[in-house]
Formats: sequence, structure tokens, C-alpha cells
Amino acid sequence: MLVGEVMSRNLRMVRTDQSVRDATAMMAELNAGFLPVRDDSNNVVGAVTDRDIALRVVSVSKDSSTLVRDVMTRDVKCCYEDSDLFDVAQEMAIHKLRRLAVLNRDKRMVGVITLGDLARHEIGAAALAVAGVSVPDAPNC
Repeated sequence: MLVGEVMSRNLRMVRTDQSVRDATAMMAELNAGFLPVRDDSNNVVGAVTDRDIALRVVSVSKDSSTLVRDVMTRDVKCCYEDSDLFDVAQEMAIHKLRRLAVLNRDKRMVGVITLGDLARHEIGAAALAVAGVSVPDAPNC
């Protein structure tokens, strides 16, 4: 099975110059915890997650007018829509990722693959990814 067969295509992007308030409103509308971030040329330059907002805005008492560019994650991991689902699940497990941006071969973002997408369509791949994501980096003492 290929990533493009199961990925989420309901895609909206937030701009680097938009506020965290704008981003959270989009997240609420989409019922999502992840938004790709684009520049003025419509290129993906990062992503902002609900976790980014919690750690980089709320926990340090920043205002919701803070710009997305100041809290986004810049190193966004990607895969291609014609990638094998099991291979992508392995990458998600190795890198402890809950979601990946999906690109077409022209390197344009066309969707997102999430653990939820894997769980709905490919139980073996989902189990692999969840197991890898769930393993702690260091023992809790």
C-alpha cells in the first residue's frame, strides 16, 4: 500500500507572518494538531504543532499574537505520496514522529500521513510506528 492511498488530504497552511492565534483557530477548525508553514512563495518552510504552541508560547507566557515563524519547527520530515506505507511507518518509528508531510515528486506538499491514518488502514504499519514512537529516549528514574 502507498502513502497516497491513506494520507490525509485536508490540507491548509499557515504563513510565517500569521499569529499563533490564527494558527490555533485553523487547528480548531480542522480538528488537527499540525499545520504546515509556508513562505510567500508557497514553499513549505516548517510546521507548527499544538506541542510547539504549548512549549514555546503557553509555557513561557508569550502572547497569542506571537508570530508563527517564532515558534514553528523548521526541520520538517517528509515522505513521498508514492512511498511504501510500511517503509514510512518504519521511518516514523525510528525518528519518533507522529506525522509526516507528504510531497509529490514535484516536491509540493499534497497531504499529511499520521499515526491515525496508519491505524485506520494498515494495522501492521501502525503497530510498528506506534511502538517506535512510544519507546522513551531515556529511562524514567
